[in-house]
Order: sequence, then structure tokens, then C-alpha cells
Amino acid sequence: MATAPHQEVREALRARVRDLFGIDTSEIVLEYPPRLELGDLAAPLAFDLARALKRAPRQIAAQILEGLPPIPGVTRCELAGAGYLNFFLDRAGAAARLAAELEAVAARGPSTGEKVIVEHTNINPNKAAHIGHLRNAVLGDTLVRILRRAGRRVEVQNYIDDTGVQVADLVVGFLHMETLRTPEAIEASIPAGRKLDYHCWDLYARVTEFYEKDKSRLALRAATLKKMEEDEGEEAAIAAWLAPRIVRCHLATMRRIGVRYDLLAWETHIIALKFWARAFELLKSSGAISFVAQGERAGCWIMEMPGDDEIAGDEAKIIVRSNGTVTYVGKDIAYQLWKLGLLGADFQYALFDAGQDGDTVWSTTASGGTATHPAFGAGQRVFNVIDVRQSYLQRVVQQGLRALGHDAAADRSHHFAYEMVALSPAGAKALGLPVSQDDEGRAHIEMSGRRGYGVKADDLIDALIEAALKEILERDSGAGPRAQETARRIAVGALRYFMIKYTRNKVIAFDFDEVLSFEGETGPYLLYSVVRARNIFGKMTEREGFDPSRLRQLAREADFSFLEGAPPDEHWELLALLGRFDEMLEQSIRSLEPSVMSRYAFALAQRFNHFYHQFPVMQETDPRLKAARTVITWLFMEYQTQALELIGVEIPERM
Repeated sequence: MATAPHQEVREALRARVRDLFGIDTSEIVLEYPPRLELGDLAAPLAFDLARALKRAPRQIAAQILEGLPPIPGVTRCELAGAGYLNFFLDRAGAAARLAAELEAVAARGPSTGEKVIVEHTNINPNKAAHIGHLRNAVLGDTLVRILRRAGRRVEVQNYIDDTGVQVADLVVGFLHMETLRTPEAIEASIPAGRKLDYHCWDLYARVTEFYEKDKSRLALRAATLKKMEEDEGEEAAIAAWLAPRIVRCHLATMRRIGVRYDLLAWETHIIALKFWARAFELLKSSGAISFVAQGERAGCWIMEMPGDDEIAGDEAKIIVRSNGTVTYVGKDIAYQLWKLGLLGADFQYALFDAGQDGDTVWSTTASGGTATHPAFGAGQRVFNVIDVRQSYLQRVVQQGLRALGHDAAADRSHHFAYEMVALSPAGAKALGLPVSQDDEGRAHIEMSGRRGYGVKADDLIDALIEAALKEILERDSGAGPRAQETARRIAVGALRYFMIKYTRNKVIAFDFDEVLSFEGETGPYLLYSVVRARNIFGKMTEREGFDPSRLRQLAREADFSFLEGAPPDEHWELLALLGRFDEMLEQSIRSLEPSVMSRYAFALAQRFNHFYHQFPVMQETDPRLKAARTVITWLFMEYQTQALELIGVEIPERM
């Protein structure tokens, strides 16, 4: 949705162009002039029409302006430059309009828009979650929050690859390195107090060394994979026992940063319920895949990718290996068909976990499901949050949809790609990792789960909380029992903000000190701006007997006429920026870029701090100005709180 003036301007321009030229303009772009003196909104519409009408943009803009009817929320429109239409918003009524929008949002019922499925996190259930998984989860969760705020019905799925190579390697480790042959033996071998996912982290790294010492041992991996897919032997039994327990560890980790899921979709069930077998027959009968009779790919089924001759031999094109096992991308095609309601089959479902805070996680199952469960799958749009290294595989999945005649579904199937998280040399040292002389001069150091070089997510969260607590106690030794909760909120907020403040296509070099800084573009800086605004109302209540419940009424009644006709100052600059909230929300969805909202929240914090220092609310003696500044401070507090909720940042009571 968009704030009223933006939408009203678009609708007025759309109607005017249709009446004048008989042209339907589905997408009308609005820009923000470089200075508010030039206007609050600018429409470059005439430039878009110039080619079709074969006339100068300024001439077209003048014709549009002539006879343009009054627009609610707009005081005037001017022709500018080579053909811009600049709109000036109603300043006196802006605060009341923003307050009304807050009330409208609070009064909304359940979303009734299109159903969107967002699949994210997808940690292999073979070891503890690490820092890279946190970026996936935070990006995915922020996308979910933004889509829900915009009125979409969102289902959050977490795909569990419990039949993949990584789990097979862990099974090899337990069977052939630790010679533990049953789940009971494995459980008994883990030292008291040691988490299973941490134990598996170390074992997984040792398995890599095990293979490197004798390449023939890789045959154990292939044999184990086959046993797991066929659900046979001690290999399958250990994998089936391990995966759910490690997933529970992952869920606990993600709850710490406010990430929740609706459904866990297990690869085991895709195979057991013959989802892949059904998709395989569809792909074969449509000619989407072909059998290779000879050469190095003999015995494989592959999918040809249009325009990709230069990588015709790419392993990613293999859908079924020569030994009959299906590749990751093959199973993902079946899963994508189900997510879009195109497979003609469904899972059974069972409750997997009910968290302490009431969130319920469901799981797919192949048998024994409950008859009463939410309706899962059949999304009208699907977002797969997977790192950029999987881009080609995601293209293969889309091509699979197109080859089956589902072009429209392929267009509604999105790869929400992102770059990796690395460590700055300083960040690695701060987290206790060894840093070589060669690494010292690098911009970032890549991590490797196979070699055990990385940062466990829980360790990182613990370290951030500890550092935040130390900072709190240094600033306020009497912080009391609230200090721990305050530290948790600051640490998690700092982490989440850092993970999305960069665009998705940027490699992040994680730096511990930068994340927790209280200055600059950081989570703590944003949190402090809201806490500062809250403190103003706390002091007003304590010293002046102010009743905060009057704020909504005050927003409707306060006199803002002093803004009309005057040069734009901090009052209007902050109000105008607040008025862009929903426009920024829509822009973040159109661009699939959560960093739009994080940058907007940072801009709000900066603008409010300028306003606060120039116009202290409680020191103002003019009742009219004091009321106006009180309302502006309240509007900032409310809108910034909502912006931070969209990026998953909880605000502490004090800082």
C-alpha cells in the first residue's frame, strides 16, 4: 500500500493521461526532488510519454497540468525543468494524516492478499548453524515481515535436506571413524552438557580430513547416500535419528534472533511420497530431460538449458545420476511444483514443535499425519532464499517449470539470492579464530564448514550479548536486573541490522566492533533514537503530568499551520520523511531489497536526532509549537518502531 498523497497523485495522473491521450499508464513513477523547496514529489511522467506522443516532455507536462483536478493531500503542482511535475503536499494536515494511517494499520484484520511462500534458512542438519546461516535467516525473515505488512498471506517454510551429502558424511563419521553403530551409542558417547550440533560440527570437519587422507573412502559416502535414499540399514537409521535432533537445535538458535517458521519440509518425505517419482515421469514425458547413452555422463538424465552452450557439460544439469540417485536440483523441481500447487500430490502433516512463546512449527510427514492442520503449499508466488552460488541450480528449477508448460508459474518463482558472509581479520580475531599473516592483508576471510573454520551462530550471539552487557554496565553501573534483557535486545538488533543494511549482492565482512557501535549506521544507533523519544514522554509524564493516551487526539488537533508558506525546516523535513514509510515498504518489495527499509530507518533516526537537538520539546514555551513538536516526536517514535519491527529489531526500555 502507499500513503494517501502518493496514491492520490498517481491516480490523478493516470486518469488525466487516459482522458488526454487515451493511454493507460499502469506504472507511474514518483521521485523525490533534491530539495524540499522544489516540491515534495516529482513525476517524470512526461518523459515516459514523449516517445509515444512524439512531442517535447515540457509541452506534454504543461498539457497534463492544465486542468489537473485538485488532489487530496496536495496544495499545488508546478511545472519544472524540462518536463517534471512537482507536487507540494499539505503540510498543515500531514501530521493528522500520518496519525490516521497508524490507526488504519492497527485496525486491519487478517491479510487476504495473494498467498506467498517464502522458503529460507535451509541449514543442512549435520552441524550447528553458523554466521552465514544467520544472514539467510535474517534476510528471509525480513522479507516475510515486509510482505505481511503489505497485506500478503505469507507461509514460511524451511526445507530440510536430510538425505544429502552433508548428512551422509556425518553418518560416515559416526560409523567409520567413531565406530558407533546405533543412535543409542551415539547419544551415550556425547559428553554431558555438550550440544549435539556442536559435537557434529567438529566431527564433520574431521570427516573431511578422513577423506583427504584416502580418496578411496569417498566410496563410503556414495554407499551411505544410497542407503539413506532407500531407507535401509544402520545408515538410514542413524540419519533419521540425527536430523530431527539437529533441526531442533537450529530452531532454538533462530528463535534467539526472532525467526519463526510455519512448516518444515523434509527431503525424505519428498522421496517417500513419490513426489520425485511423479515429477520424474512428468519431466520425461514432456521431453524436459533426456537420457545420456554414452560419454562421461552415460546413464544420467540431464536437462538442457537454452542459451547455455558454453556450460553444456555442467554438473548442475544432471537431474538423475548414473547410479539412479536423484540430484538436489531434481528434488527441488518436485518441491517447487508442490509449492506452486502443480504436482497433484500433497504431504501429510504433524506438529513438530510448539515453542515457549507460543509459535507452532508443523512438519511434513510420509505417514501418520493429523487430519487437522493448516493448509500448506499452493502458493501464488514463491521466494527461495538461497545464496548466489546456487543461482544456476535455481535457473534449472525454473527451466523445469517452463519445460512442463508452467511459464506463468516460473515467472512467479523467484530466487532471492544473496552474497556470502565472511569475516574481517579483526572480526576473526575478536571471535577467537586464528588469522595468518596472509589473512591480515585481506579485506575478508572466507569460512569453511568442512574444515571447521567458522563462527557458530550461538557463539556469536552469546559474544554480542556479553559485549553489549559490558557496555551497558560501563555506562550505568546501576542498570539492575533489566541489563541482561537490554543487552539481548541490543545484541540481536545490532546483528539483524548489520545483516540487512547491505544490499543482497554485497559480500559482508563481519566486524564485531562495527556491529555493536553506538555511532554511525548501526542497530544500536537506531535503537537509541527510539529510546530517546520514549524518554521524552516519560519525562513529560513525570514532570508535567502529561497523559500519553492523549497523543492520538493531539495529533488530530495540533496546529501545524505555521508550516504552510514557510521555507522547509526540520519540522517539515521529518514529517515529509515519515510520510514515505509505505512508499519505502513498496519499494523494498518491488526491488526485493530489504536494505531499502534499513536505510530508511537509519535516515529517520538521523533526521529525528537533528530535530531533537534543534528543537527540544520540553524546553519550548509556546504551547502551539510544543504541541506540534510533541506530535512529531510521537509520530517518529511510532513509525520508527514499526520500521524496526519490519527488520526484526526489538526496542529495549532503556539504553
